Amino acid sequence: MQKIVLKFVTGLSPNASAWEKKIYKRYGKIANVCRQINYDIKQGATNDQVLLFLQKIRNDSSFSVLRAINGSLDRLEELENEFLPDKKTYHWY
Repeated sequence: MQKIVLKFVTGLSPNASAWEKKIYKRYGKIANVCRQINYDIKQGATNDQVLLFLQKIRNDSSFSVLRAINGSLDRLEELENEFLPDKKTYHWY
């Protein structure tokens, strides 16, 4: 799961080859990443572990190089929004 998240947040390098661009276009989108993470959750990982790792990427100093990449925080936020629990609203009428 961590490898998948890191690849998605890192994104495509500016000097990527045509093959890397093709593979990223096919498998690097948010839907494929969520599918792979959901498979890991099905196999035993928990949603809390996913959210904890995403928070670790956001706050830990060992991931500062990753956060410096252009657009990585946007992709991280997009991934967090997919796995945050929905806030339920109750209407009493």
